[in-house]
Amino acid sequence: MHYEGIIIRPPSEADSIILQVTVGCSHNKCTFCGTYKGKRFRIKDDAVIDEDIRYAARNFSFLRRVFLTDGDALIIPQPRLVRIFSKIREEMPWIQRIGLYGNAKSIIRKSPEELAELRNLGLGIVYMGLESGDPETLKAIRKGASPERMVEAGRRVRDAGIKLSVTVLLGIAGRERSSEHARATGDVLSAMDPHYVGALTLMLLPNTELGQKAACGAFELMDPPEMLAELREMIAHTHLSGGLFLSNHASNYLPLKVRMPAEKAKALAAIDAALRGDVRLKPEWMRAL
Repeated sequence: MHYEGIIIRPPSEADSIILQVTVGCSHNKCTFCGTYKGKRFRIKDDAVIDEDIRYAARNFSFLRRVFLTDGDALIIPQPRLVRIFSKIREEMPWIQRIGLYGNAKSIIRKSPEELAELRNLGLGIVYMGLESGDPETLKAIRKGASPERMVEAGRRVRDAGIKLSVTVLLGIAGRERSSEHARATGDVLSAMDPHYVGALTLMLLPNTELGQKAACGAFELMDPPEMLAELREMIAHTHLSGGLFLSNHASNYLPLKVRMPAEKAKALAAIDAALRGDVRLKPEWMRAL
């Protein structure tokens, strides 16, 4: 397989064939993300993608899912994306689901008909980074979309019959806007009504703008109890019709798997117990991106 640079994928894609169809991220301006720094975004050549698909077909027939990287494969123009999906179906007809990352811009650029076409070709899930529902926070981290656009994008995925997984970022608003961030994020999640929510905890990286701000004292990372209090506020303000709210990423202090809405009260009680010190938090040395 022709991998270039660091390859990331969601935890739920651990048992998927990882097919790199783009290099870098089409946005690549977020102040907290260092994954694609130094990478100029491009779509890989069809010949390289085809060769990797054939290699996967020969060697990974025991796997049932494909995940397309890098940061925003959905930005690929529809004819080329349809070609990639069709090639996967041709070479690996046993594949049950294709997943990829999509930001608000790339989702909204796809018409409902185009998303339906991709669904019919195997697109089963889109992973979208919301990070925050607070407009000031989104602007500060240069996410490139308003809360309203985020909701529009999320609903478009759902309306196309594709599962939607949304990530949010604890601590990203700093101490000053923690409450606003938590509540607004809960409101946006409620409006999107995704199938999955994944909460990650901010970890500062030295090669990012936010990491550099922290180094000079312009941004202060919240402590674990503050992160938990923010998580509690966010869950309290999130009203989903179903699905899972997860905080089981390696960056988090308190792993939770909450089936919404039935287990919401139980989750809030678990966070309260952790804030009282009755539940042990993950130590720093065990946390990772």
